[in-house]
Amino acid sequence: MTNLLSPLMAESVTKTTFEWAKIESNSDWILPIVVLLGILLFVRYMYRRDAEELRPWWKWLLTALRTAVFIGLLVLYLQPHWRSEREEVRNSRALLLFDTSLSMGLSDADSPAAAEPARNRAQEAADALEKSDFIRRLRQTHDVAAFMFDDALNQEAAVNLKKIAPRAATDGERAPQGTDLEENIQSPTAPDWHKLLAPAGAETRLGQSLLQLIQQERGTPVSGVILFSDGGQNAGVSPEAAVELAREAKIPVFTVGIGSDKRPTNVAVSDLIVPPRAYPGDQYAVTGFLQAHGMAGKTVVVRVVSRPADDGTAPGEDGKGELVESREVTLGGDGEVLPVEFELQPGPVGRRTLRLQVEAPAGDRNPADNAREADIEIVDRKTRVLLLADGATREYQFLRNLLFRDEHTTVDVLLQRAPEGISQDADRILDDFPALARELFEYDCIVAFDPDWKKLGGEQIKLLEQWVADQGGGLIVVAGAVHACGAYDSWVHEDDMAIVRNLYPVEFYGKLATVDGGIHAGKEAWPLDFTREGQEAEFLWLADSATANRHAWEEFPGVYSCALTRGPKPASAVYARFSDPRAVQGGNQPIYLAGQFYGSGRVFYLGSGEMWRLRAVDENYFDAFYTKLIRHVSQGRLLRGSSRGSLLVGQDRYLLGNTVEVRAKLYDLRMEPLEAPSVKIEVYAPDESTRGVILEPDPTMPGAFLGQFPALMEGTYRIELPVPESDERLSLRIQVKAPDLERENPCRNDALLSEIAEKTGGRYYIGMEEALAKQGVPPLVMQLKDRTSTVVLPITPDPREKEDWLRWIMIALCGLLCLEWTVRRLLRLA
Repeated sequence: MTNLLSPLMAESVTKTTFEWAKIESNSDWILPIVVLLGILLFVRYMYRRDAEELRPWWKWLLTALRTAVFIGLLVLYLQPHWRSEREEVRNSRALLLFDTSLSMGLSDADSPAAAEPARNRAQEAADALEKSDFIRRLRQTHDVAAFMFDDALNQEAAVNLKKIAPRAATDGERAPQGTDLEENIQSPTAPDWHKLLAPAGAETRLGQSLLQLIQQERGTPVSGVILFSDGGQNAGVSPEAAVELAREAKIPVFTVGIGSDKRPTNVAVSDLIVPPRAYPGDQYAVTGFLQAHGMAGKTVVVRVVSRPADDGTAPGEDGKGELVESREVTLGGDGEVLPVEFELQPGPVGRRTLRLQVEAPAGDRNPADNAREADIEIVDRKTRVLLLADGATREYQFLRNLLFRDEHTTVDVLLQRAPEGISQDADRILDDFPALARELFEYDCIVAFDPDWKKLGGEQIKLLEQWVADQGGGLIVVAGAVHACGAYDSWVHEDDMAIVRNLYPVEFYGKLATVDGGIHAGKEAWPLDFTREGQEAEFLWLADSATANRHAWEEFPGVYSCALTRGPKPASAVYARFSDPRAVQGGNQPIYLAGQFYGSGRVFYLGSGEMWRLRAVDENYFDAFYTKLIRHVSQGRLLRGSSRGSLLVGQDRYLLGNTVEVRAKLYDLRMEPLEAPSVKIEVYAPDESTRGVILEPDPTMPGAFLGQFPALMEGTYRIELPVPESDERLSLRIQVKAPDLERENPCRNDALLSEIAEKTGGRYYIGMEEALAKQGVPPLVMQLKDRTSTVVLPITPDPREKEDWLRWIMIALCGLLCLEWTVRRLLRLA
């Protein structure tokens, strides 16, 4: 990675010349010399008259002294100085712009299926760059800079490769014909193109990224821009603006089309939605989504197969499991998404893997996407929730009523300021926070509404931390104006509340902080500003799809208040911020929704208790918000597969290109936190390939291990962790899906790419093979002209040098005047 703010320089030569600042042409000498001669004649005349009685040599001495002074003044006026210039040779630059949006993660099936797994577009481009000498041939003439873009131009990942400088042949040495001379610079390590081109962005802002790159580089000797993309412009500025700027800057754009221009005849299971849990005796819904191209009106059979989740079956393996239900479905038109819903009866208690597969008709070009899998937990017990609050706020009351009506939930309540004998719609009313492990460890989730944590004893607080970290408990904390952000003596400022503060995913302001904490409250509602993590977190969705969820949150007017905190903790994820601009502190909006892992458990934070306002838009929104949130934070408890530990991921469903964060909490044979330098998980991808990922110890939590891997393929991933010193294996599955925006039109956009090339004076190449070829069509390397240029840059002189010579000239002038005055006094001249 290199700094791209200034182009790389091939060589430079420094020249230094003497000149007079006041003299720009020969005629500029005339007036100063004439004036000086006139003054000198007058000086000679005066001394001839004043020193008439003195000997001649005294006359000439005094005349010389005064003449030297006036010559010195002339030198000062003309401002002599040494001017230094640096001539720099700026190498011609070839700019490579690579598309890393999620559409580059799609595989094209316009050729017969090969025995090996299909490569996606980004992998094919990376393979071509690594196997060819294309970059080396470019570097023989140009400096090469590679940029990546998706929803923005990625400046941090840019790579700069210097031009290869040929080694001059020594005496008696002759370079062989037809070969390149060796480099006289050390060649940098070859870029890892597979890592650099890994698809990540959910949008393709081609025009905006190209425009930004040209604006940034137009002042350098750019030979041309080579754009590698499928042309899937779907957001941001139109490419027309970039084309106009490129023409104005005389920068040709050469485009390389990647992917297929035809949709393959194919039917795919594009998504599978399975609830995380089900209960014996209660039906649950499973919905699969079929998307077909070139198969409109054809009838296919869709089957749902169930098997134990830990039977060792690979995600892509077919034919195993018990047939639960099947149905014939008529496929829709090209690209039409067809939902297929099944109402199923829960099977045996335990974790099951459901596989929805379609029997594709003849002509299906990609059998790998004909099935999807997801896990479901069949639990024969109710979720136990404890509501802890200082007082009965509206948020508390609405959530208590919701959970009390849910037949699959047991809700206990603890109101810290409630009078004795109070009546509540709850299964149990507690008088104090559980003080025994067997009492607290019964709960799956605790929702704390601005409680006064100081009312808990030291042992109760340690027990709470143990419940979260070791037992996988889910904790939801709601900030309020009374305790979390209230009085000066709040628990937030107490030294013995450090454990509680550690549980929160945000940092609070200290007692002596120069910035006030507290809570910001206004008279109007402000919507929540969701981050990218928040938009992709399905446990925060109010509807079944990303589009419907976005519309639902846009309907919500917002909240009126939010706790002011210092910021997020390093390992936490911020999902939404409070958008009131008057609440900005430290340059950031206040955090409203955030979460973090804590050991094997999860903690989720809300900036205020105002989610009840969702009911004004739709009563079901409030129910969906808390139902999904409680299920999410309780996963560590509900999905524990072994007494020796647990395996967790940030969420069950990811977008293609996302990073999957994996966390494990493990115990040794004595049930003490496992001490090990690392542990290894096995990741089974949808194409049946396997990779090992190392989990490193979490320094903040004994027995906890962290790791991550990129989700580069659509479908079902299975993650397995062999428990050390045991035959047990912890296992879970995640779903990876490309966003709808990148799937709407995955075909290569030849029209757009050729138009960009034609209007900017470039050329359009179809496919990496044509672009990197040395023969056939005009080679791309030969199309880039050498724009190497030489620039002359002035070197700013050191001001101290000028001060030094001015000082010495003034000393000399003063010395001459003093000497003249002394001589005149000795000779008794007036």
